[in-house]
Amino acid sequence: MKNFSYLSMVLAASAGCVWTAQADVLGAKASYGKNEIRLYANPLAYEVVRDGKTMVAKTLIGLKLDGACQKDAALVSTKTSALAGCVKTPVYKKAAVCLGGNETVADFGDFAVRLVARNDGVAYRFELKKAATVNCENAGLTIPSATARCWMNRTNAFGCEETMPEFANAGDLKTDAKKHIYLPFAYTVEGQMVAVTESNVHNYPIWNFKAVEKTADGVRLGSVFETYPKKTQRVGGWGNDYCAKGGRWVKITDHEDYLVKAAAGATLPWRAFVLADSPAKLCEADLSYALATPAAKDADFSWVKPGKVAWDWWNAFDNLGDPQGCTTKTYERFIDFAAKNGVEYVIFDEGWSAKLNIWEYSPVVDVPHLIKYAEEKGVGIILWMAWAQVYGEEEKVASHFAKLGAKGFKVDFMDRGDAEIAVFLEKFAAACAKHKMLVDYHGVYRPVGLHRTYPNVLNYEGIHGLEQMKWGKVDKDMTYNDVACTFLRMTAGPMDYTPGAMLNYKIGAYKGNGQFPGSVGTRCHQMALMALYEAPLQMLSDSPTHYEKNMECFSFMAKVPVVWDATVGLGGCPECFAAIARKAKDGAWYAAAITNKDARDYTLDTAFLGEGEWKAEIFRDAPACDETPEKYVRETKVVKAGDKLALRMASGGGFIVRFSK
Repeated sequence: MKNFSYLSMVLAASAGCVWTAQADVLGAKASYGKNEIRLYANPLAYEVVRDGKTMVAKTLIGLKLDGACQKDAALVSTKTSALAGCVKTPVYKKAAVCLGGNETVADFGDFAVRLVARNDGVAYRFELKKAATVNCENAGLTIPSATARCWMNRTNAFGCEETMPEFANAGDLKTDAKKHIYLPFAYTVEGQMVAVTESNVHNYPIWNFKAVEKTADGVRLGSVFETYPKKTQRVGGWGNDYCAKGGRWVKITDHEDYLVKAAAGATLPWRAFVLADSPAKLCEADLSYALATPAAKDADFSWVKPGKVAWDWWNAFDNLGDPQGCTTKTYERFIDFAAKNGVEYVIFDEGWSAKLNIWEYSPVVDVPHLIKYAEEKGVGIILWMAWAQVYGEEEKVASHFAKLGAKGFKVDFMDRGDAEIAVFLEKFAAACAKHKMLVDYHGVYRPVGLHRTYPNVLNYEGIHGLEQMKWGKVDKDMTYNDVACTFLRMTAGPMDYTPGAMLNYKIGAYKGNGQFPGSVGTRCHQMALMALYEAPLQMLSDSPTHYEKNMECFSFMAKVPVVWDATVGLGGCPECFAAIARKAKDGAWYAAAITNKDARDYTLDTAFLGEGEWKAEIFRDAPACDETPEKYVRETKVVKAGDKLALRMASGGGFIVRFSK
């Protein structure tokens, strides 16, 4: 635990600036389609409007630079221009992203505020002209109605974002002295959806909300950021101190009283607001991706190969137990299984190196032999490591293991939200890109656009994923978690949720099992996550032994694509169910849905399909699922676009359909 007061740190970061006056001078705005973002001056404030409705009420913003508040800076000039174009996406939920919109730059002398409006949302950011110490940023949010329904996650540690989603009306939100709200944060106003997120975080802390205040304009959430680290300490494993050459964390023991020292020309992150007519349409938004810095024009990422991964840790090394199952023989078993079934990768999770030291192999895991063994069978090896083992040696790590033949890294336990960790994430992504290595950032905050700059960064955790079920509790409502994450966390980008459990339990019947873990909800709920969730490096979390006993389900899951040409939101809401259709590169369509603890009948409208007849391969909950969640029905039908399929989802259930010509 950190040895400083959370509250005192927050107060130190914001001391000296008081934003209390009401902004009344409209300085600039950006409008596009239904959406508009307005900037007020004297003092600075912003407002978001969609189709004439206020989605974010007027909220004061500002910076404290070199000890001076910038809230009352005089507006020098404004310039509005059109945004245009379309970019192909090497690794994404769509084949291409439209960049159309309008932007306005409001110049305040030493800094500027840039506004952007697009069909899928709006955003603003501060841009600095001179080098400066950013002491604090005021980036609050005012929800215009106390009756607005809100969905959120809270955490007591910056950057550790693996909690269950919560929901409440805005008027019922309260300040939690020990926790803050992390993004994305979503709410609804008169049927319209807002999802608050951010993009293009470079050398800057992530954006969070803390204090809740009832105002005449609505319910205001105050912003909070982690200040820059002054002192850090390497911390080892669970009760073990392996810090000399590795460790698990680099934890902050003392903070500076500022957020970051920014260079001249620095751009702060985008404060982004995804806007949609319904919850279902949030999954179609590209706002975060479009706002992010594109990859360098001369960069070649054609070598990036997304795919499925056979994973060892969740299933305790093919159910042999942890750590005794972590051996060369077990990994040969995983590699053989992957090669036989067309699974592109195998992850070596914790245990392949000795005592959290990546420069020393476990005496019972022959890593060089296994990498060569896998390569001969067409399987790539991805190596897990805690970030403390990489920190400060990013180039050395990427170069060494690339020469060894590994295909990438799963980096874990960052669990921080300050500017230094943002620099590390980008620095290691760049080093890995140089050596053609993939990256899966586990133990990290939500995506903030880095995967556009470096398409070799495929996954991010920042989610209460299936790994939590190894120590699951009877009262844990994972089916609600799974539904809510579709609308909440996935709005930010790809998720390292790690689905695919074959041991499926009724709600309230599962207590957690480290060696033979399972999931809450039905088999088809797990299968649906393969297409419902974005994950260019999608893990198949269960053991080869369990998959071999369930090959009909496994073979289907293994063939579900991990990148897409199109994404269409079909229906749902964060507290009930989620349904999405996606178009594969080969022209096939997948439709998938999951429900919460409530069983429900769902009519799948196939209007998204093209002309002609399609073969629908359906996996749906069996009538016996109420008592035996592993039961399912597989059937095929011939359909045409616009046909409607009646599908029943059991409690905690789901379905997945593949449509092929």
